[in-house]
Parts: sequence; C-alpha cells; structure tokens
Amino acid sequence: MRRSTRPRALRSAILSGVSLLAVGFAGTTATAAPDPAPTEQQLADYINAGLKGGPIADSGSGGSGSSCNSGSGAGSGNGSGDCYGGSGSSSGSAGGYSSDTTTYGPSMTSWLAAFGYGLAHPDATPPGANDWNCKPTAEHPRPVLLIHGTWMNAYNGYAYMGQPIKDAGYCTFTFNYGRSNLIEGGGLGSVLPGVMGTGYIQDSAKQLAAFVDRVLAATGAPKVDIVAHSQGGAMANWYTKFEGGGPKVQHLVTFGATHHGTSLDGIGALGRMINNAGIDVLGLIEIFVGHAGIQQTIGSDFVNKLNANGDTIPGIDYTVVGTRYDEVTNPYELTFLKAVPGAHVDNIVLQDGCDQDLSDHLTMMYSPRALSIALRALDPAHSVPLQCTFNPPLVGGGGSL
Repeated sequence: MRRSTRPRALRSAILSGVSLLAVGFAGTTATAAPDPAPTEQQLADYINAGLKGGPIADSGSGGSGSSCNSGSGAGSGNGSGDCYGGSGSSSGSAGGYSSDTTTYGPSMTSWLAAFGYGLAHPDATPPGANDWNCKPTAEHPRPVLLIHGTWMNAYNGYAYMGQPIKDAGYCTFTFNYGRSNLIEGGGLGSVLPGVMGTGYIQDSAKQLAAFVDRVLAATGAPKVDIVAHSQGGAMANWYTKFEGGGPKVQHLVTFGATHHGTSLDGIGALGRMINNAGIDVLGLIEIFVGHAGIQQTIGSDFVNKLNANGDTIPGIDYTVVGTRYDEVTNPYELTFLKAVPGAHVDNIVLQDGCDQDLSDHLTMMYSPRALSIALRALDPAHSVPLQCTFNPPLVGGGGSL
C-alpha cells in the first residue's frame, strides 16, 4: 500500500517553520538542514484541501473556544449558524462593541505620529469626518465611509486622508469598530486604549451595517461609498455579502485589504496547516493577536466563506489597491479581487508608474498616490491626476520626511 505523502509534507513544513522561527528569534540556524520548505502555493493548496482527506471542517470542529450560534441575537454572524472561532481557535468569546468618535485630532502626514496620537486619544475624530449636518451634493451624491483596520482606530487610520476627501466635496463619516477586550478575545493588544478592530469580523460587519443605516438616515442618500484599509476592506466586503449591504454600496475602495487572507510571511499559513492536522497552535497565537487577526489568515473559515461564491457581487464598483512592500497582507496579490458578472473591479499596484512610493501596509494610508487613487475611484467621471512622490515605509510622511 502506498503511504500518503501528506504527513511527509506536513513534517517538512513544520521543520521548515521551526527553522525559520529559530533564525528569527535566535539569529542562528540548525546544523541539520531541513527538507525543502513548501512553496506559498503549496501551503495554500494544503490549506484549501485540508489535511484530513477533504474540505476543511467548519469551525464547529475547532477548539473549545469556538463560538458557534444559530444566527439570532448579538454576535450572531451572518444569520446562518456561522462559527466565529475558526478551525481550532480557542481563546475568548464573541463580544465587543463599536463607538462614535468625539473631539477632532490634528491632520497628520506621518503614520507613525498619527498612530501614537491615536493610542493616546483613542476616540479622536480624523479631520474632515463626521459632520452630521453635511448633505451630499448632486456632484457627489453619496457619503463616504472611512473604515480603519486591525489594531488601528478611526483617527490614525485617516488622519491624512480624511480632510482632503472632505475638501473634494464629500460628506465623510467614520467610527471605531471591533472594540473588544482581552476577555472577549481581543488579544493582548486590546489592553491599549487605541487598539481596535480586534473582535470577530462578523460582529464588526454588523456594527458597520448599523452605522451605514445611520449615515443614510442622516444624509438622505440612497447609497454610500466606502474607503477601507486592511481588515476594514474584508469586513466591508462581508457586510455587502452577508449583512444586506450590497444594495447600499456603490464604490468599495480598499487598501491592503485581507480579502483572501494573509500568510503573515508564511507563519499564518503554517499555523493553519498544523491546526488542520489537529494541533491547536493558532488558538495560542490568538491570545496575542485577537480573534480578527486569526480570522485573516489564509484558509480560515472566515476567508473561505467570504469568497466561497465569488470575490465580488453584482452592482458594486471595486477599486483594490495593493503595495509591493506590504508586510501584513502578503503575498500582496492576495488583496486583489475577481469580478463576477455585473461587478467592476480595478486592481491597482501602488508602485505601478511610481517606483519611488515605498509605502508598506500602514504607511500606504499616508501616501499622496494612494489618496489620489481613492479620489479618482470615488468620482471616475472627473479624473483626478495620480500623484507620484516618495513615501517612506514604517514612518510615512505624506510624500515627505
């Protein structure tokens, strides 16, 4: 009888992963060379096929902390008995909340400075947002929602882009979602007051649904446009598919969104493989990064369900922006979407035509080129010239140091 190659492949992946971790934490390599590491595509293939001879089991077969429910009440997923925990996740439970922003923070051109300000002022409003008396014009008939990413908040997500989008003639609105503490599974980062977007993404999508309805009621507009970063893009995508948002959204503009998950440099993919083999390692990691972080790994139940019936839905115009230097959503091509009939998708690499923009996952929201792409996507009929300036990684600077 021929012996299965899957255990051998898994053993190779584990050995390779351990070797990589040894390099990262100790700065040395093992004396015995491990088997060649699987390619990223092989990792994804194993994840998608599962390691038990069939499709990956739904999260009901995960660890003891998986939160499955019947689709009623708060935190009920998409109303179809969704299981939040993900295969093998074991920390915390569903919970958390969203909140409005309060006083305005200053405009910022540097992501690093804005992040620090946002940690100290977690409820600050980014410049230009949340004028609840604003009424859309005939030229710009839809309000624009600005949706932050994981471990961010409304302010440090849009301290650079908020005012220019407002100045272009749009009513802009934002809020803080996924506020989840350590007990609720927000991870260790959630102990910091400015760290949000850590709760279950399905819960956050419900919070977005309620906020969209508030904005539509206040402005009288029939639809909204959404500009979203990182998890915010995947969460908004879930909202359009499973929380009734499809008819309420015209343009969905995402930057570094985790639409197809992330490998986290391969470690997330490796962890997912080991989890699917029956060893709960992602549950341990979840204690640190929170529910939302684990949900965004390649092959998670969330990612699989998000794209099970196609990346997109009819009636929405998608602009999807990735950066070659994305250290969070990687490989960066995982952010791109394929259009179903009736949808339009424009996938854009930030550096195409502008090699000097070195933006990474976080500083792309402080890139003049990214801002000009957003403005063009929101109003395709009035073309906005695309900017091309140097924007450094890690620090950011709105085109300058």
